Amino acid sequence: MPLDPAAENLLSLINTADGPKISELSPPEVRALYAGLSALVPDQSAPVASTDERTIAGVPCLVVVPEGEGPFPVLVWYHGGGWVIGSAEESAPTCRDLAAKAGCIVVDVDYRLAPEHPYPAPADDCIAVASWVRANAGELGGDPGRVAVGGDSAGGNLAAVTALAVPGLVHQLLVYPATDLTLTHPSIDENGEGYMLTKDTMTWFTNHYVGHADAKHPRLSPFFAETTALAAAPPAFVVTAEFDPLRDEGEAYAARLRDAGVAVTATRYDGQIHGFFSMASIMPMGAQAVDDAASQLRAAFGG
Repeated sequence: MPLDPAAENLLSLINTADGPKISELSPPEVRALYAGLSALVPDQSAPVASTDERTIAGVPCLVVVPEGEGPFPVLVWYHGGGWVIGSAEESAPTCRDLAAKAGCIVVDVDYRLAPEHPYPAPADDCIAVASWVRANAGELGGDPGRVAVGGDSAGGNLAAVTALAVPGLVHQLLVYPATDLTLTHPSIDENGEGYMLTKDTMTWFTNHYVGHADAKHPRLSPFFAETTALAAAPPAFVVTAEFDPLRDEGEAYAARLRDAGVAVTATRYDGQIHGFFSMASIMPMGAQAVDDAASQLRAAFGG
C-alpha cells in the first residue's frame, strides 16, 4: 500500500534538509544530530508516578513507575539507535507510554554504545540488567515473576538476545528488530533508500558494533540461534513496518520462533517506516502500535 500520510510528511520534511549522509559523519556528530531530531518530536507521553535515575548491575537506567499500587510487572526496555546513538533519556517518552498503558514499571537501559564499546559490551549490559531485575524486581516495587524485555531496532536486537540468555522472562516485545547482521534479507535493498533508515546507514551502524566478530554469532544475530535455544524463549510480539529495511529479518525471526514452538504475534504495519513506533505523538499509527504492544504486555503479565 502507499506510504502513510504522516510518514510521507515526515520524509518530505527530512528530505528538504541539506546535509551529509550519516555514514560521512563521526559517531559523536550523529549522536548530536539524532538528539536534535528527537527534540523536535513533542513529548505527549502519558502521565506516570515517577521517572528516576538508578544504576542497575553497574548500568545507568531510568526507572519509570506507573500510577497505582504495586507490586507491578516489569518491562526492561532497550532503546534503538544502531548500537551507536540514542539514550535512555531520548526513549523515555515511549517508556512512559508503555508504563502507563501496560501498567508496568519500565527499566529504560542506558547501555554502553559502540564504537567506544563494541560487541559484546552493549549485549552484556542488557543481559546484566535483565538478570538483576529477574532476581531483584522487588527492590523496584516490581514482581520478579512477571518480567519482560523489549526494544526497538538495535534495542529489539538486544531484547531478542537477552530473551535467549535470561531464563524465566514472560514476554519479549521486538519492535522492527535487527535480527540478522549479515544484512542479506531482501528488504534491506528493497527499502534501502528513501525511507529514513537506509542500507548505507545500517551498514555504518553494524560495522561500528560488530567489529571483528562473526556477524552470524547468535549474540549478534539471534536469527542464527539454534532451534533448541529459540524454543526456550518467551512468547513474542514482533512489530514490523512495510517500508523498513529491517522488515524481512524481523518477520523471518518471528517465523523461526514460531517454528520452534514459541507463541508469536507478528504484525506488519502497512504504509509505515522505521522509527514510527517511537514517534507516537506525530504518527497516529505509531500510537496504535504502542497501544497494541501495551495490550500484548498486559496479557503476558496476566492483567
